[in-house]
Amino acid sequence: MSLEKRPVPVIPGNFYAAGLNYRAHIEWANRAHGTTYKVPERADIGYRSNNALIGSGEDIVVPRDSSGKVDFEGELVAVIGRRAKDVSEQEALDYVAGYTLGNDVSERSWQRSDRTLWRAKNSDTFKPMGPRIVPGIDPMNQVIEVRVNGRTASSYNTSGMIFSVAHFISRMSRYLTLQPNDVIWFGCDGPTEPALKPGDLVEVMNDAIGVLANRVVSA
Repeated sequence: MSLEKRPVPVIPGNFYAAGLNYRAHIEWANRAHGTTYKVPERADIGYRSNNALIGSGEDIVVPRDSSGKVDFEGELVAVIGRRAKDVSEQEALDYVAGYTLGNDVSERSWQRSDRTLWRAKNSDTFKPMGPRIVPGIDPMNQVIEVRVNGRTASSYNTSGMIFSVAHFISRMSRYLTLQPNDVIWFGCDGPTEPALKPGDLVEVMNDAIGVLANRVVSA
């Protein structure tokens, strides 16, 4: 079955991503991977690369030398609507144009072995985003579901964030200026299994935003 291809809804000037923003995901990762992540004490942010962006309906291409341990991470994404500098938490959401969905595809062996996340998180096609931007929804009360081949693999509510969308925007804006079309991804909760394999269809879903659907292929 072919998928409807949709363009990436925004090409960000800056592409930010919050890691370890849900307690259940931290606990699961430590059990599943033998890691020793701790609940963060403050809202720190990382970066992703635009080269990895693809729209709904496009293929996630796993490089030939991947270990095969490639995971989905279905996430809420905020799209900044106007310049934000030194904004308070109370006004932070006024600077958001709307929300979309992201799949933070991650190659776990590279995530452990490389000094940075340059290929584990940023290989070409590893950042599906879409299908559209929806304004006016409550970012702290959205159910994000991930289905693999039609079966629910993950489902959680964004109310479980350790640090809220407004807190991230406010904290970030103290040190850097957020610009229109910048995007912030807010992490995922719970397990990110089963590992994706060629032929799989992975769908990130939300009632308000829609379905971000991508098939996995090998290079």
